[in-house]
Amino acid sequence: MSRLSRTVSSLYDLRKKALVTYIVAGDPEPSITVSLMHKMVSAGVDVIELGVPFSDPEAEGPVIQQAHERALRSRTSLLDVMQLVAEFRDKDQSTPVVLMGYLNPIEKMGYEIFAERASGCGIDGTIIVNLPPEEASDLSLCLEQHDIESVYLLAPTTTPERAAKICAHSRGFVYYVSLKGTTGAGSLDVTEVAEKVRDLKTIARIPLFVGFGIKNGQTAAAVGSAADGVVVGSAIVDIMARHEADRGLLENSVVELIREIRSALDALTA
Repeated sequence: MSRLSRTVSSLYDLRKKALVTYIVAGDPEPSITVSLMHKMVSAGVDVIELGVPFSDPEAEGPVIQQAHERALRSRTSLLDVMQLVAEFRDKDQSTPVVLMGYLNPIEKMGYEIFAERASGCGIDGTIIVNLPPEEASDLSLCLEQHDIESVYLLAPTTTPERAAKICAHSRGFVYYVSLKGTTGAGSLDVTEVAEKVRDLKTIARIPLFVGFGIKNGQTAAAVGSAADGVVVGSAIVDIMARHEADRGLLENSVVELIREIRSALDALTA
């Protein structure tokens, strides 16, 4: 069992809600990424999603698009992201790291080379936004040979039949995108999300996490009451953009938000 599945399964067995956080590697500059990853874990994060900078992140709203642009201005490449994960692993051998991004840089590197290098630096999973499971068999085979798990996305518009196929292919957890549209868009209808999650959990055989629209402890608790875990991205990246010029304030503000969300989730199972 991989580090990702082992961690997620342990949390599920303990009836503890998982907290997953997303940042873009190299945003606002590479020197911040590893330090912030460690601080997020200390604040209560269970799994880190690390965005791979890309010039056309079509699933992302303005907040995360701008984070990709900042990271690209710092010339952060896929190889750089792997190096940052390797640096993180020098001190943390237990927290799963999942790369979230787009197929294009991986195709350029080559599937087998990517899988070998990703495994070597300590990456545990991938979420590749523009690669549906029906088209992923070649890459998935390479990843599985290196004990890297593929996590897939469910949307509000996903039919039950397709949801069953996606859940069957996903490893570690399955990621439900709670809003139609891009990251950071719209407001969350918690009742609607909870109803959808309950339906999807009758299909999924692995833990179901919910992302998009979770901004604070209140929304995390509302969604976490139905889901097995929550994913927080835009709210953190927005803090990073607002405090780009003050590293100390950036890190402290992110930690404060994470502690608020962690406390709200833990209260659900207290």
